Amino acid sequence: MRINYESNRKILEEKQVRPTAMRMLIFKFLAQKQMAVTLADIETAFEKSERTTIYRTIKTFEESGIVHLIEDGSGVAKYALCEAGCNCELDSDLHLHFHCETCKETQCLTETKIPHINLPPGFTATDASLVVKGTCDKCNKK
Repeated sequence: MRINYESNRKILEEKQVRPTAMRMLIFKFLAQKQMAVTLADIETAFEKSERTTIYRTIKTFEESGIVHLIEDGSGVAKYALCEAGCNCELDSDLHLHFHCETCKETQCLTETKIPHINLPPGFTATDASLVVKGTCDKCNKK
């Protein structure tokens, strides 16, 4: 969990993202989460902030490789912080995601890497995602 102010600021600066107050707050919010969050989750947490500022911050984070977008089949895009050293490349940084059908949470399983997929000649991949659906450990204990 990355919640130290100075280390968070350094992460943003290393990705050439100016560490404004709002960006720092959103980064801290994401770092405290153990699951992927929706834009609505972030808007709710920062309800007094401008929605466009929040949206632009998430898009800046996504374009800079600070967060990655997860489409888990729920119809709502979710975002999670990239792990240290991630550059969101299709050939080296893909990992599994798990979507719990009971609590609706989506988690990155960064320890479970997706192997490189050889496409036929002439095919070019621009994005890939593997989502496993089922019941998470917390819901299984209930």
